[in-house]
Amino acid sequence: MDPVTIAGRPVGPGQRPLVVAELSGNHLGELDRALALVDAAAAAGADAVKLQTYTADTITLDADGSEFLIEGGLWDGRRLHELYDEAHTPWEWHEPLFARAGEHGLIGFSSPFDPTAVEFLDRLDVPALKIASFEINDLPLIAAAASTGRPLVMSTGTATLDEIEAALGAAATNGDGGVVLLHCISAYPAPADEAALGTIAGLAERFDVPIGLSDHTHGTAVAAAGVALGACLVEKHVTLRRGDGGPDAAFSLEPDELARLVNDVRTAWEASGPARFSPAPSALPNLAFRRSLYVARPVSAGAVIAEGDVRSVRPAYGLDPARLPEVIGSVATRDLHAGDPLHERDFVIAPARAVLS
Repeated sequence: MDPVTIAGRPVGPGQRPLVVAELSGNHLGELDRALALVDAAAAAGADAVKLQTYTADTITLDADGSEFLIEGGLWDGRRLHELYDEAHTPWEWHEPLFARAGEHGLIGFSSPFDPTAVEFLDRLDVPALKIASFEINDLPLIAAAASTGRPLVMSTGTATLDEIEAALGAAATNGDGGVVLLHCISAYPAPADEAALGTIAGLAERFDVPIGLSDHTHGTAVAAAGVALGACLVEKHVTLRRGDGGPDAAFSLEPDELARLVNDVRTAWEASGPARFSPAPSALPNLAFRRSLYVARPVSAGAVIAEGDVRSVRPAYGLDPARLPEVIGSVATRDLHAGDPLHERDFVIAPARAVLS
């Protein structure tokens, strides 16, 4: 499959994974804190930062019905409108946040949650648009985002295969920017034992697009494992300090953890590769420590080499150990000294053995 290009960066198989720091609502309503999050992402070595573009009124209704009340989980008891009003990133912040990202050489993009957000981000000339897991069934939204001609990153945390296929169809019909699909578990936090990382390969086999991972588990292990299994993009939520609170703080990485994630992901990518059935270049000097045949006790020239006169030991400067049965019962062609590596010239097959053979 071909990579998808985001801000000049190819994203796909064979490319170094793109690490995306998701700011979400961890700015706590303070622009300075949001800017500090961008700075922290850059210092940690991330490749990109992502925002979420909505208001409480564009993502839900200010309604009191029970269906608008969250039951269970991290946001138990919160009303959707109240939660989104707290968590949203003011639209007037987007431009300075993207500018700060650009100063650091970071890619800055966002998730639109309705057509007005798509139009707004299009005017800001963002290099990509993200479709969140809960929006993957909103085909008109996907069509609007794709029609900008920008690449789409789509999370699949709530989707069936048929819904993913429909979403990809809507994107392909309405634009040509390409799609990166993200395997995702839409739980906050997500249990590691439900991560189902085999889905990365499953998606790659079924859909001819690059596959990444949106990870809501604690820590960095699942993300690194995902890269080892083929993820070409990793997205994680970040916060300055979990102890400061915030809608997503409980499952977000602090700056030092993000730096560890970047290192772990890149190490996992470097360690991943095709099967090798020969020594790696770094192992070549150590071939000298393989076993070979050495003289274990003195043998006079013309004497028959007996069991125990020659042994298979380290290092590997003598004959291959597979030759030992041939050597036992052969005749020494010179005086052999204990500690000598045994070579082809040091013995001949005894005449009686030669006749028998």
